[in-house]
Amino acid sequence: MVHMPRPLRAAILLLLPLILVPSALVYFDEPDRSEVLWPDGAPGAKGTQRDDKPSMTVYLPSSGGTNRSAVIVCPGGSYAHLFDGHEGREPAEWLQQRGVVGLVLRYRIAPRYAHPAPMLDIQRAIRLVRARANEWGVDPNKIGVWGFSAGGHLASTAATRFDDGDPDAKDPIDRVSCRPDFVILCYPVIALIPPIGHGLSCSNLLGADPDRKLVDSLCNHTQVTAASPPTFLFHTSDDGVIPPENSLLYYTALRQANVPAELHIYEHGKHGVGLATDDRVLSTWTARLQDWLSGRGLLENGK
Repeated sequence: MVHMPRPLRAAILLLLPLILVPSALVYFDEPDRSEVLWPDGAPGAKGTQRDDKPSMTVYLPSSGGTNRSAVIVCPGGSYAHLFDGHEGREPAEWLQQRGVVGLVLRYRIAPRYAHPAPMLDIQRAIRLVRARANEWGVDPNKIGVWGFSAGGHLASTAATRFDDGDPDAKDPIDRVSCRPDFVILCYPVIALIPPIGHGLSCSNLLGADPDRKLVDSLCNHTQVTAASPPTFLFHTSDDGVIPPENSLLYYTALRQANVPAELHIYEHGKHGVGLATDDRVLSTWTARLQDWLSGRGLLENGK
């Protein structure tokens, strides 16, 4: 028997779980572990730098298994920044801990890119996850999008502008559908026109003097149809950046189209709270989301 000093023995015992047991959180932050959406170059790319290559960071569930659902997370940032911490990594970890594959989308933004680049990126991301569903243990009919603020505008764009894929496309990924199966919208930008529309998101996405018909068409509540996916919405009455009327407009449009929808508006809470983990009351909104996902069969284990 090998004898060793007690402090060394204690240190080894503390490290053993980290060595022998897979981490509950699997981070794929390294560039070589992310998924570039177009390995041969994105449509309309203006260069070959990182910002010219939209990608996804993948958070796979631990070895405990998967619920066979996947969600692409779109961080906010007025189409000029990507707040991919509290509106990217943290939501992806939340999904991961519940057996869901989380994917944080790094989409193209201003000033280098404008519409339709972000829309093409989210559509491609959905196609990519669906095309690789077997590899990631995902049901191709359980692929959702989750957007925060301007990322909510992008997610609702994906929910109102989709197709079944091009069966004649050379790229097999382009042959599959880009329709999300469900949508989660957190304090989303829906309208782009005052008084409730977010002017900064509009100008970053469409330029300083956009065509009014294009602006109108990207007020996404006007594009909802009966084919739009079921949607969960979260907002706060205190939001002084994106008024809650944005969520109300989208929810009303879904109701009028007979699309299943659930809306939660909390009285207090500033814009950009993410999961709101430091607020005892507001943090309960994720429990409502978990109930909704479970009720729709997207959390098969009922976690």
